[in-house]
Formats: sequence, C-alpha cells, structure tokens
Amino acid sequence: MTISFKDRVAIVTGAGGGLGRTYALELARRGAKVVVNDLGGSRDGTGHSDAALKVVEEIKAFGGEAMSNGGNVADLEQMTEMVAKAKEAWGGVHVLINNAGILRDKSFAKMTMDDFKLVVDVHLIGSANCTKAVWETMREQNYGRILMTASSTGLFGNFGQANYGAAKLGLAGLTKTLYLEGAKNNIRVNTLAPVAGTRMTEDLGMPEALFNALKPENVAPAALFLVSEDAPTNMIVGAGAGAYHASFITLTPGVALPEAERTPEGIAAHWDQIIDRTGEIVPQSGGEQSGVVMAALNKIGGLG
Repeated sequence: MTISFKDRVAIVTGAGGGLGRTYALELARRGAKVVVNDLGGSRDGTGHSDAALKVVEEIKAFGGEAMSNGGNVADLEQMTEMVAKAKEAWGGVHVLINNAGILRDKSFAKMTMDDFKLVVDVHLIGSANCTKAVWETMREQNYGRILMTASSTGLFGNFGQANYGAAKLGLAGLTKTLYLEGAKNNIRVNTLAPVAGTRMTEDLGMPEALFNALKPENVAPAALFLVSEDAPTNMIVGAGAGAYHASFITLTPGVALPEAERTPEGIAAHWDQIIDRTGEIVPQSGGEQSGVVMAALNKIGGLG
C-alpha cells in the first residue's frame, strides 16, 4: 500500500538543503502541505540565506503546497509563531521532523563551552522548542508524528564531537519520554540516525563514490516511514546508502550482591556477571529497571 500524506501538514526544520530538503520534497510529492523551515545559515550556524524559499519554489513547481519559514529553532517564540502560521493556513500540524543542526567540531580539550552550549541549544533545545510548539495541537487533534534526528556520534561516540554527541543522545532520550506521554493522543515519536553525504559531512575526506552512495535520498524512505500513519513509536532507526537498521538501549539482568559484598571490590569480583548480556531486555520505560533490580534481589532472598 502506498504511504500517503494527503491532507497532512508537515514541518521540516533545516529543510533548505541536504536531508531536510529531501524530506520536504518527498513529503510534498506524497501530498503533504509542507512548512520548509531554515534559518539559512552556514554549517556552523552563522549567516543567513534564502535556502528555504528555493525549496518552496521546487515544491510549487511540481504542483505541491509549501510555505517557507526562516525562524531559528533555538528561539521558542519564533517556533510558536511558525506553528501558528501553519495552523492559520492549513488548519493543523500532523508531522514534525526535527532536522535542523549545526557543527562546531573540536576535541573537548580545545572546545569552548560557548561552542558546546550553542550546539546543544540548536540540536536538543531547538528540537524541544519545535516539539513544544506543536505538542498541544497534536494532542487536541489526537494525531501526531514526530521525528528526532540523532546520530551515530550520540549513540556510539566520535572523536571531536562531544557537544554534538551529547545533544544527539539527548534527543534519543527525549523521544523515550515523549512517546510515553503522547501515546494516549496517538502521538508517535521516533529517532533517526542518518548517515548521509551532505554539507555537514562533505569535508570528512570520504571517497566520491561513497559520498554519492550516501545521498540524502537513501535516508528519506526511513524518515517518511517513521512519520507515516502506521509508523512504530519509540524506535531508533539508522539509515544510509540504502541500508537500514535499528539500535536498542538494553539492560542486562545483572546480579544482586549480599550485603557483605556491596563494596567496590565486590563489583570488581562480579563484573563479568554484571555485564553478561545473556537474557538482556529492551526496556520500554525507566520503571523496568526497578523490575530488574527486584528480580535480581529475589534470587538472593529478596529484600528480607
């Protein structure tokens, strides 16, 4: 069955180029009315351009509907105004793809805290601002699909990107609470970790053939599925070069120690048991950690 976004209103941030542009174009081709948001700055977040207007022109050229927005995701008031304009024009907002981002790469030793904070403000706080701006509308209409953009840096680490990694794993954590809070109002929230050849990655020295294989068009299918009507929720999905996979945050059964062994030496002695992944689970909420604790305690006689 063809996945359609007819009669849906979608907001894509950072949609003036790269992944965001590709998402916006494909959503529009499939019937969505699209708000193309882009501050239009350079990769490090400085400057402005008319990138969003150009994408709107592309959408209108093939008969789609779109409006541009030059608001800064790090400014809640501007994002609230963006959502108000979308609702005024089209009656609601059904899809939000939080894609806007910047880079300020340096080793942590050389990174200023201003650069750390700015990257967190744009990626994490910016995504929270956009989500907050649409949240009540999605609750009222009993429908919402939200996508956060994480990264392998956030999930697994990458030298020179402490700021970016902290923000990106924060977004995966934001997803994990919002999916719970949005469930009763049919709001589904997912996380995408894309691998793509874009302006953000063009100077990493990858071979041209690989850069071309990592085109944004190969990530868009996962993004659009994750904001479709039948999307899952609370998933972390990776996509790049036509390969798609899922990541999970797991919890081992661990071990409960008798009171006399609850020492640093006791942890050291039982380390292999603590990290043994046999029987690990994928918790669906933080409360499940307490269940694992209780299960481990019961094996040594419970709390008595």
